[in-house]
Amino acid sequence: MKNFILILCIVLVSSCSNNNEVVDPIPSTEMYFPLNTSSNWETTSSASLNWNQSAIQPLKDFLIQKNTKSFLILVNGRIVMEEYFNGHTATDTWEWNSAGKTLVATTTGIAVQEGIVNLNTKVSNYLGTEWTSMPLPKEDLIQVRNLLTMTAGNDDSKQFMIKSNITYIADANTRWAYSNVFQKLTDVIAKASNKPFETYFNEKLKNKIGMDGFWNFGTIFTIYHSTTKSMARFGLLALNKGKWNNETIVNESFFNESVNTSQNINPSYGYLWWLNGKSSAMIPGEQTVFQGSLVPNAPADMYAAMGASDQRIYVIPSKKMVIVRMGNASDPSNPNFAVSGFDNALWSKINAVIK
Repeated sequence: MKNFILILCIVLVSSCSNNNEVVDPIPSTEMYFPLNTSSNWETTSSASLNWNQSAIQPLKDFLIQKNTKSFLILVNGRIVMEEYFNGHTATDTWEWNSAGKTLVATTTGIAVQEGIVNLNTKVSNYLGTEWTSMPLPKEDLIQVRNLLTMTAGNDDSKQFMIKSNITYIADANTRWAYSNVFQKLTDVIAKASNKPFETYFNEKLKNKIGMDGFWNFGTIFTIYHSTTKSMARFGLLALNKGKWNNETIVNESFFNESVNTSQNINPSYGYLWWLNGKSSAMIPGEQTVFQGSLVPNAPADMYAAMGASDQRIYVIPSKKMVIVRMGNASDPSNPNFAVSGFDNALWSKINAVIK
C-alpha cells in the first residue's frame, strides 16, 4: 500500500512538472483602491480578462496617431493597460481642461453635504448682489444649481468671467449653454467655507483619495493639472459613486444626481458630467439639438469628464471600468472644448479589445 501511494505521488509530481502551460490567474472582481500613501497599484492582465490580444496594438497605434500622451484602463480598480507616448511619463503632469469641471462639481457636493452650500439658494446670497451685469431680477433667478447645469442664462460667447461679461440672454433654467460661468462655484465654495477654494478642495477631495496636482486659476480658464494616475484615482472615485475604499467622500445621492440628466434641455448633461445613452445631446458653442447618443460606440451607461484637446475620463459602471486619456488634440485644427468625433473613433478601437 505504501509503495502504491509513493508511486502515485511520483506520477502526480511528474505530471505537474511536465505541464509548461502558463495559465493567467482568474482576475479578482473585488473592488481595489490603491493606497493614498504609495505609488504602487495592483494590475490585472488583459489576457486574464479574455480581451482580444490582437486588437491591442492597433489601439496603441491609433492613440499615437491621435497625439495621445497617456492612456490607462482600470477594471475593478486594477490597472489593465497603462501606456505613455511621445516622451510623456507616469510622473509628468498634464492639464485636464474642462474635464476638471467634474472636480468642481464633486467639491460642490461635499460643500452641500457639509451644509455650507445649498443648490437651491441664489448665487447672490454667497457672492453678493450685482455679481453679474444682468438686471437684478434676472440675476436673482440664478441658483447654485444653475452653475452646475449650465443653465444660468448668461451670454456663452463671453468666456472671461468678469462682471461686465456676465450678461443676460435668457432666464435661468430656460436655456442650456456651455460656458465658464461654472467658475463662480469656486467663489461660492470659498465664501461658504471661508477658505480659498484650492485649500478646501485639497482637504476634502484631493488628499482624501491620494491625488497629486494643482489648480491653475488663469485669466480666462480654471484648469487642473495632474499625473495620469491621479486622473484615474478620481475616475475610480466616480465609478464607486463618491466612495473611496470605506470612506464616503461625497454622498451617493448627490453623485447619482451628478451623473443623471440635470435639466430638461440637454439630456446628455448632468452636474458638469457628460452622459451617454440619452435620446439627444447639445454640445459646446451651439444651440443645435442632436438626436441620438453622445458617443454611439460607447456603452449607454457611460458618464464622462471631457475637456478640450480630448482630455477624457470615461466611467462605465456595467464593466466596472475607468478609462483615462490625456494628450494633445486628436485633430489640432479642431481642438474642441469637450465632445469630439475622436470619442466614437476611440471607442471603436476599445470595443475591438474588450469585446
